[in-house]
Amino acid sequence: MDIQTDFLIIGSGIAGLMYALKVADSGTVAIVTKKQAVDSNTNLAQGGIASVFGQQDSFDLHIQDTLESGDGLCNEEVVRQVVVGGPERIRELMNIGVSFNTDDATDAADGTAFDLGREGGHSHNRIVHAHDMTGREVERVLLERARQHGNIRFYENHIAIDLITFSTRIKRGLVTTTHEDYCCGAYVLDRQTKRVQTFGAAITLLATGGAGKVYLYTSNPDIATGDGIAMGYRAGATVANLEFVQFHPTCLFHPAAKNFLISEAVRGEGGRLIDAEGNPFMHRYDPKKDLACRDVVARAIDTELKRSGQDSVFLDISHRPADTVTSRFPNLYEKCLSFGIDMTKDPIPVVPAAHYMCGGVVTDMFGRTDIRRLYAVGETACTGLHGANRLASNSLLEALIYADAAARQAIAEHAGNHADTIPDIPDWDDVGTIDSDEQIMVTHNWDEIRRLMWNYVGIVRSDKRLARAQRRIDTIQNEIREYYWNFKVSPDLIELRNIATVAELIIKCADHRKESRGLHYNIGYPNKDDRRWKKDTVIRRQIVG
Repeated sequence: MDIQTDFLIIGSGIAGLMYALKVADSGTVAIVTKKQAVDSNTNLAQGGIASVFGQQDSFDLHIQDTLESGDGLCNEEVVRQVVVGGPERIRELMNIGVSFNTDDATDAADGTAFDLGREGGHSHNRIVHAHDMTGREVERVLLERARQHGNIRFYENHIAIDLITFSTRIKRGLVTTTHEDYCCGAYVLDRQTKRVQTFGAAITLLATGGAGKVYLYTSNPDIATGDGIAMGYRAGATVANLEFVQFHPTCLFHPAAKNFLISEAVRGEGGRLIDAEGNPFMHRYDPKKDLACRDVVARAIDTELKRSGQDSVFLDISHRPADTVTSRFPNLYEKCLSFGIDMTKDPIPVVPAAHYMCGGVVTDMFGRTDIRRLYAVGETACTGLHGANRLASNSLLEALIYADAAARQAIAEHAGNHADTIPDIPDWDDVGTIDSDEQIMVTHNWDEIRRLMWNYVGIVRSDKRLARAQRRIDTIQNEIREYYWNFKVSPDLIELRNIATVAELIIKCADHRKESRGLHYNIGYPNKDDRRWKKDTVIRRQIVG
C-alpha cells in the first residue's frame, strides 16, 4: 500500500474542501485531484449561493421554489434540511474569510443585509454572491485554509481509476453468514510518474463534480468527465436520475470562446432574451418570461434556433445603466469585451450548453452511499434535492450542507470503527499490458461519444434517437473494454472510460422514462405522467425502478 489515510477525498471543489476542513481534526486527510487543486467546477461558479436572508423571504418560499423547479421528484425532507441550513453555512464561510457583497460596509455576519441577487425560478432575491465570481472566492478561501492544516495533504495531478472494495463475512445469530462490501480506498494514477498508486482509507469521499464533458457543448471545464459517478457505479453503488441533465440556457457563442458561461444573474438583473431581429420571445413559453426555470428557457432557445435556423439567440442587458452592469458583472464585462462584445451596449450571443447533472450516486441525508465507508457529496451525488431540475444557485448550497452532514457522520463512523483495520490491498496489476500505440482509438471515441450525446440525448429526445445512441454506445464500450485490458492506463483512457460509462447510464435512464418531466423531454411522450412516472429512475447494474 503506497498511501494510508483516515479520510480519502477524491475531488477538490467546495464539497471536498469543506468536508476536508471538518474531518481534518479527527484524522489524516488525503485529497486526490486530477489537475491542480484549484481546477474545479466550483472555481467557475458565477452566480452565487441561494439562501434566505431577505426580510420578505422565508424558508417556506425557498422550499416551494425548489419543489416547483424539481417538478415532482424532490425529496421534501431533503429540501427542508438544505434550505434551513443555508444561513448558518453562509455565515461559516464568512467567518473563515469569504467576502460576499453586502449593502453597506459593516459585517454581514452581524446582521447586515446581503446584496441579494435573483435568478430564474426564485420568487425572491436570495442569491448571496461575490460579484460575478462567487465560486472563485469560496474556492480561494477553502484552499488557503486546507493548505494550512497539518493533517491535510494534497495529491495534485493524480487521477483516480477505480474504488477498492473489500468483502467481509458477517455472522447473524449462530449460523447465518453473509457478505458485505465496504470501500477501503482507490487506485490512483500519478500523472507525472505514470505509476498507479494504492490509496488505502478508512473512509472515502467522492466529490469529483459533474459530467458536462459527456456532451459536445458544455459550460464545464475539461475535468468534468463524471469520474465519481462512473467509479461509484462500477463499485456497485446505486445511481439515479441521470436522464436529468441541466443545459444552461446561456453559454457565450463565439468561435474563440470555450466553455464560458453567461451567468443567470444577468437575467436576474433585467437581461432579456431576444432573437436575431431583436424581438423578445420568452413570453411565448412561460409567464415568468426570462426568469423561468432553466429547463423551460433552454428548450425555448432550442425551439427558437430550430425555427429560425440561426446559430444563436441574444441576451440583452444594454438597457440597464452601464455602471450598474460593470459593477455587478466585472468579470463577465471584461471577458465579453475581450471577444469584442461590450455588454453595456451590445446583445451577447448565447446558446444552451450541458451544465449540471441532477442525478448521480444515491446518498442518504448524511452523504452515505449504499457501500459502507463510501460517501458522495456535491454534483457527484443524487441527494433528492434537485429532483427533475435544479433550481439556480442551489448547487453550492447543497455542497455546503452535505459536506457538513457527511463530515459529522464520517467522523462518528470512523471513531466507531477503530478496531477495523484497512485490509491488505493488492497492488495494481498491469502484467501483460503494453504502452499504447493506438491513441487514435481514444480520441476518436471521445469525440464520437460527445457528438452522439449532443445529437441524440440532448435537450430534446425521442425513442428513435435514444435507440441509435444505445446501439452506438454499446459498440464503443466494447472497444474501450478491449483496449483498457490490453494497454497501460493513461489519463485520457481513464476519462474516456468514465464518460462512456456515464453516457451509457444517461441513455438508459432517458430511455426508461416514458414521459416528459423537468430536464427530460421526449417528443414521443410530451406530457408528464404522475401516475406512472412520479418516481426516481434507479440503476444498480440495471434499471430496477
